[in-house]
Amino acid sequence: MGKYVLNKVLIAIATIFVLATATFFLMKLIPGDPFASLKTKAAVQEKQREYYGLDQPVTVQYFRYMGNLLRGDLGWSLKKAGRSVVDIIKEAFPVSARLGLTSLFFSVLIGLLFGILCAQFRNRWPDYVLMLVAVLGIALPSMVLGPLMRYFFGVKLKWLPVVGWGTVDKMIMPAIVLGLGTVAGETRAMRASMLGVMTQDYITTARAKGLNSAQVVLRHEVKNSLVPIVTGLGPGIAGIMMGSFVVESMFLIPGLGRYFVDSITNLDYPLIMGLTIFYGAFLVTMNLLVDVAYGLLDPRIRESGRKGGK
Repeated sequence: MGKYVLNKVLIAIATIFVLATATFFLMKLIPGDPFASLKTKAAVQEKQREYYGLDQPVTVQYFRYMGNLLRGDLGWSLKKAGRSVVDIIKEAFPVSARLGLTSLFFSVLIGLLFGILCAQFRNRWPDYVLMLVAVLGIALPSMVLGPLMRYFFGVKLKWLPVVGWGTVDKMIMPAIVLGLGTVAGETRAMRASMLGVMTQDYITTARAKGLNSAQVVLRHEVKNSLVPIVTGLGPGIAGIMMGSFVVESMFLIPGLGRYFVDSITNLDYPLIMGLTIFYGAFLVTMNLLVDVAYGLLDPRIRESGRKGGK
């Protein structure tokens, strides 16, 4: 197990290094001057470029940036005076994480429940109805679902605030909009996994031993169906916890998504690179944790990793 985890950790570190390198050089291909829109003299703009190291050759900038990155320094925002990228992340990430955790709890709980019901009522009307909801969750993007919910529940019915952040009622609509796509994915994945498990011989044996339907479903079908579901949680958890650019902008939520959109609009290079690397590192870390959890749940994964390392 130790060698399996070590291999995964080394792959994760290499992935983050490649991501940071690619992000840095891709940023240099973006046209435009971050200081051109400022109403300052050319001499002042040159001083700003010198301060941020933009007057140095690209290779010098790269090694300086990677050296700072190893120390946990992501630089300073070009447009938000006096604020470091790390400080911005510390301020915005808890907001995105809180929204993401709320949405994740809702989406995973409902998605797994829908998937179990679809499998138990296969090819009957509950299966069709719940799968229709799942398909609609995938088909309706957040940029369409969000305005619809804001109009009906916020403007017409006046049940929920249209925008804002900080109270429970302001979290309901953004959490649903952000998590509906995950509900759809979890429903389809759990249904497919359950249907595969239900045909296994040990399920027939469990029923032959006299276990009732609820015991068979909970002890055997659901438990063994969750193993493949775990593999998809890494990207899902990372994506939903890091927030959505569209959802956070739509509901005026001060999370990472809004900062990322603003940084692109303002050509704030350090902030763009810092948020991209932070998001990528978070995604890689979640995948690493899922791989380790998957190895613990299924010994065959550890054995395949051990053979691959020989």
